[in-house]
Amino acid sequence: MTVVVGTKSTLGHPRGPWYRMKKLRILLIEDNRILRDGIKAMINKQADLRVVAASGGNHDTLLQVRTTKPHVVLIDLGLRNENGVQVVTVLTKELPQVKVIGMGLIPSQQDIVEFVEAGAAGFILKDATVADVLATIRAVAHGTKILPPLLTGSLFSHVVNHALAKGKRAVASAVRMTKREREVIVLIAEGLSNKEIASRLNLSTYTVKSHIHNILEKMALHSRLEIAAHTYENKDHS
Repeated sequence: MTVVVGTKSTLGHPRGPWYRMKKLRILLIEDNRILRDGIKAMINKQADLRVVAASGGNHDTLLQVRTTKPHVVLIDLGLRNENGVQVVTVLTKELPQVKVIGMGLIPSQQDIVEFVEAGAAGFILKDATVADVLATIRAVAHGTKILPPLLTGSLFSHVVNHALAKGKRAVASAVRMTKREREVIVLIAEGLSNKEIASRLNLSTYTVKSHIHNILEKMALHSRLEIAAHTYENKDHS
């Protein structure tokens, strides 16, 4: 699954399954009525989007989802009447096909980590532009994970630290890697040079360097030695 920073320039308007749907169905959970009505009106102006239900978070959210059958759930990170993390955890466990997007003004790093671990697929800061909000909804429905641009770097550091501390999953699985990136990680751990990795995978050395750069960013590490060290550390935990 792709992970991108939530900005308009990087999100674009990717073609996804909603183009084959009559409407992309959205459940909105926001306890500020003015904001809720505004978001609903904004979304319903779109030809491919429709808010099937909107509430203040004081109802059984799981029942609402089962009743309205949304593709995407937009949920306020700071609900007064419900624990947002618990709601997301239950939703993603019981109804994994539903994508969940958290909304917040200035969520803390810890808030973001908790919602990522609960299964949230995206985040929208409440000062985002209309274009970014709509692009995030469409991208998440398509299977992309959207992270707040100002929190992306530190988010991955926290996810990695949580994964290592708990010893429950490898760093490469805590932070989503492509198949090719996982192959490069294994070969780095075996001690192969960039040239040797390129030869083994039938790639150019430039492409290998590009993969390593992406791996370092995703894992919040600084060198290929750290990649190898973390790989062996996680083998010990498995």
